[in-house]
Amino acid sequence: MLARIGPEVAQIVVVDDACPQSTGKHVEATDPRITVLYQDENTGVGGAVLRGMAYAREAGADVLVKVDGDGQMAPELVERFVSPIAAGRADYTKGNRFHTYQFVKNMPYGRLIGNGMLSFLTKLASGYWNVFDPTNGYIAISGSVFDELPLKRMQPRYFFETDMLCELGLLRAVVMDIPMRAIYGDERSGLSPVREIVPFFWFNVVRSLRRVIYNYFLRDFSIGSIYLITGVPLLLFGLVFGIWQWAALAAADLAASAGTVMLAALPTILGFVLVLNFLAIDVTTVPKEPLHPRLGDALK
Repeated sequence: MLARIGPEVAQIVVVDDACPQSTGKHVEATDPRITVLYQDENTGVGGAVLRGMAYAREAGADVLVKVDGDGQMAPELVERFVSPIAAGRADYTKGNRFHTYQFVKNMPYGRLIGNGMLSFLTKLASGYWNVFDPTNGYIAISGSVFDELPLKRMQPRYFFETDMLCELGLLRAVVMDIPMRAIYGDERSGLSPVREIVPFFWFNVVRSLRRVIYNYFLRDFSIGSIYLITGVPLLLFGLVFGIWQWAALAAADLAASAGTVMLAALPTILGFVLVLNFLAIDVTTVPKEPLHPRLGDALK
């Protein structure tokens, strides 16, 4: 795969993340552009990627591209990922295997369903309602934007790509999807969906709360903030009160009065509408002005 990387790439950094097959030794002398970094212990995909990107950035790279070594990502697409960043139209680009039906139909059903479920949670957690396929590992990022990331607090393992989007969302960086066709062989992923589903869900919930609090109550206070602080309590009250009354009346074999029904239904409906209005506003606040040209100006 390394031999397919074109001349548009100035430097190739290979991170041997304590690989038991000593992959780094096999590629050391195959290309003069290659630098191999050896990890003393396995740090996970995020730890390895961040170390490789930090090294490339220190070596002067302006755009950093991450391609996995499992053969599922075509190196020929590197220029397609880099071009929007170089042209100042995006700060970060990522692959999207769901762009066309032709791409999707060849995807294993387990990954198809899992990615679909995770995408909505990641949209809410990151604020990027315009992107899909959040766990796609084919990514490129502007070097100046990479410098702004809080590398020490980022997740080192399977949650890395999603966490990257969440941190970029706090920076208000522009993210762009790049259509790509994934290549699947007979390899097996080390990710156990059953084991990781609860941590993935929890991480997304925590980051959703962090983003909403920061964007709507610390960085700014807008009509969306008002919708949220009125809609959520009304919705919760209506649901809790309605369920409590239903259970109590059902146990006593009694029918609910019109007043009880209204007291449960009205806050529920009003709260639901207000929360939907908040989400509609949130969708319109997706970052549209690239960050890295402004960072470059600030550093001059």
